[in-house]
Amino acid sequence: MAVELSELRDQIDEVDKQILDLLSQRLALVEKVGEVKSEHGLPIYAPDREAAMLASRRLEAEKKGVPPQLIEDILRRTMRESYASEKDSGFKCLKPELRSVVIIGGHGQLGKLFGRMFSLSGYDVKVIGSKDWDKADEVLSTAGLVVVTVPIHLTVGVIKKLEQLPEDCILCDLTSIKSSPLHAMLETHNGPVVGLHPMFGPDVASFAKQVIAYSNGRGEEKYQWLLEQFAIWGATLREIKADEHDSGMTLIQALRHFTTFAYGVHLSKENPDLNSLLKLSSPIYRLELAMVGRLFAQDPNLYGDIIFSSQENVQMIKRFHERLGEAVNLLEHNDKPEFIESFEQVRTWFGDYSQQFMNESQSLLKQANDSIHRE
Repeated sequence: MAVELSELRDQIDEVDKQILDLLSQRLALVEKVGEVKSEHGLPIYAPDREAAMLASRRLEAEKKGVPPQLIEDILRRTMRESYASEKDSGFKCLKPELRSVVIIGGHGQLGKLFGRMFSLSGYDVKVIGSKDWDKADEVLSTAGLVVVTVPIHLTVGVIKKLEQLPEDCILCDLTSIKSSPLHAMLETHNGPVVGLHPMFGPDVASFAKQVIAYSNGRGEEKYQWLLEQFAIWGATLREIKADEHDSGMTLIQALRHFTTFAYGVHLSKENPDLNSLLKLSSPIYRLELAMVGRLFAQDPNLYGDIIFSSQENVQMIKRFHERLGEAVNLLEHNDKPEFIESFEQVRTWFGDYSQQFMNESQSLLKQANDSIHRE
């Protein structure tokens, strides 16, 4: 048996080497694709091409007796690497005549990310940090685009310092709230203004499939090229009014971050052995625990700024607290029928999304389980 297994494993090792050779060839071709896209100003992410290619490969896999989901998983992971490597070819510059791009707060992680992307696109990038205001007037006097990316509680104050920008300069921010920064920019600057919110962190490998929300301010025709530049980088643009954006962020960010914070505090007070929890955890609990731990691995000021940024956030969190109390009350009264009725009401509210989210989560859980190393 040992000899037979050894021979089969040797054959598997040889096939794996062939797979590596093919992956190397694919990445080399992707690099050439990136060069062509860069030359012609094509987005690195082409959703129609991706969908058609995956559908075709799934059919081919089925004919060969290979599980279609297997080839899709392999290709999606390969494409993620491909999108990251395509950006190394740089991007077409849509506004070569633009004066310098000035990033205020450009020493921060998000500022560095956008600065790198503008540089890869051939723009002249300059940075103003907290210690650079003595030279700010000189730098800003020749700016064609100013990007404000500073902590939320500093954003409006920084914007108010930008009264002397060139009339045709585009002013934008990257803050996770939009109403107050957009209002401040419109009051301070008479030229083109747009509010931006990248719905991702600075650790993304590429902008492919990442969402950038934007709220129009003034002079839309003057900054359309900027939105198109983001699209070339691979981002998906979502237009939204500033007040609608902030209302959505109350749920998407503030409530979610706060409940994660509260659960982390609860865990620390209960003080379980995390290693024991991990050994016993299902893939879904391990993911939940990972998301909690991820929050506490980052800057508390960032999340504090988001949660404390508006009274609307506080009111939403208070309503959640009340509903949590109502749910606890069901347990105290051993009211299982009411629990089931509430469950069914929520199921009805989700509608078809319930099954969609079930399918999406199953795929995520399989990937999470694959990455676990059990001793």
